[in-house]
Amino acid sequence: MNTGTRLGLYGGGLAVLFAAAFGTAAAVMPDDAADDWNDQAEDGGHGGHGSGDGEAAPVRGVSIEQDGYLLSQVSAPTGIGEAGELAFQITGADGEPVTDYTVSHEKELHLIVVRTDGTHFRHVHPELGADGTWSLPWTWDAAGSYRVYADFVPEGGEDLTLTRTVEVAGDYGPEIATEPALVSEVDGFTVTLEGDLSAGASSEVTVSVAREGRPVTELEPYLGAFGHLVALREGDLAYLHVHPEGEAPQAGDLSGPDVTFATEVPTDGRYFLYFDFQVAGQVHSAAFVVDTTESANGGAEADPSEGTTEAPAEEPSESGEHGTDDHGH
Repeated sequence: MNTGTRLGLYGGGLAVLFAAAFGTAAAVMPDDAADDWNDQAEDGGHGGHGSGDGEAAPVRGVSIEQDGYLLSQVSAPTGIGEAGELAFQITGADGEPVTDYTVSHEKELHLIVVRTDGTHFRHVHPELGADGTWSLPWTWDAAGSYRVYADFVPEGGEDLTLTRTVEVAGDYGPEIATEPALVSEVDGFTVTLEGDLSAGASSEVTVSVAREGRPVTELEPYLGAFGHLVALREGDLAYLHVHPEGEAPQAGDLSGPDVTFATEVPTDGRYFLYFDFQVAGQVHSAAFVVDTTESANGGAEADPSEGTTEAPAEEPSESGEHGTDDHGH
């Protein structure tokens, strides 16, 4: 295991989403669906361990407004295959668009878009206009209800996550995962997840990357880390972040094949995990379906041989960001 492979809870930056989504074709999760979210992270749930005083931190990623900051309506194409622009503003307590932001994990704002069945996940970085409008070229490739998350730090403020729902017209049949899947085949890489998720207790999961049967040791820094883990929890749309501890890797540093995350999930149940990694300047996403130890097979560990999930090829966009059509981004 090379430099930077030991990962844990870390404050600020990209998101780990505990979200959910697997309902009927017409279902849209309400903003108050995460009332029971037991987030023990510091700084409003953006990383770190609990404060130890038994007081739950504020729920993240379930509201259009927080601390006086409001996510405007999201403008986007309304149908499949329509080339257009996705755009929005963040307004402050004075009602004016916010134009000054603090860089967090190499970007001023991280935009996460995911369909409410957990598929078609994208993590992108729009550009900020002089009038406070964030925008980027956008095309939908599947109908359905999508949640749009803006993850940002206003200058002089705390990190925030605001969210809106966007509807895309067309025939929609949800893609529901029915079995755990701990091996993901993506872009010629075989990515394996090992370890348990335990509700209410810290646990470790290790992601291993191989290509053509050989360990990959050329993992490059991406947005200040050797890997990013995104999780969607079945049952709500709350937002939490798991990230590397210690010093950020420097340009030219390499790691792999193993990346270990220490995390704590708040409840028993099913989680959809997405692992971003970069090799040779290209970002890839591996996808997994994981049940907590207590709920998987009546308390037994999930078997990696129970199935695999294949992340689709990346969707190139004019912004140069990456996205997925399945359980990855």
